[in-house]
Amino acid sequence: MTTADRLFARRGATVPLNEIAREAGIGVGTVYRRFPDLQSLVDALFTERFAVFLHLAAKATELPDPAQSLRHYLMAAAQWRAEDRALEVILANASVDTGPVARTRDQLGRLVDGLVERAVAAGAVREDFASADVYAFLYMIGAVADRTHDVAPDAWRRYAEVLMVGFGLAGPAAEGASALTDEQLLDSWPKPSREQG
Repeated sequence: MTTADRLFARRGATVPLNEIAREAGIGVGTVYRRFPDLQSLVDALFTERFAVFLHLAAKATELPDPAQSLRHYLMAAAQWRAEDRALEVILANASVDTGPVARTRDQLGRLVDGLVERAVAAGAVREDFASADVYAFLYMIGAVADRTHDVAPDAWRRYAEVLMVGFGLAGPAAEGASALTDEQLLDSWPKPSREQG
């Protein structure tokens, strides 16, 4: 599945199973026995990813302080997202409304709802903070992390802190969370795809 992650991060979810098998150095039959089609591979990767998010959310709910609990989840989930460049492709292509994928999604949703409700009730975040803000936060951090991965791998931390302050969830500033230099910003700028050049 590591090979699929790498190829998805680079090219999206249009990579054929045959190519994934070849890149992984295993037989095509081996891949097809485990994953009858590309969709089943994507769904397995989704379930694997969300198991990590579920674990992070469950650990956060164990913390007694609602602010610390939500902050812990946001930063841990943001770090996981920052390191996982294939996640957006997997989320966009998973069968999120059916079977085990939907159950995993709903289970995570309930945990995140609980973290948010506790924080709002305690006055730890602004009154209008909602679970949707958690997902938007991770989407924004993911976009920054993907763009700056090769030039400033920890840049996302600064923007995570800025967003949390905006949510009313201030905390200690993350180490190494300095602004991008002009050179790093230029290096992270979108480049034309190879197909166009």
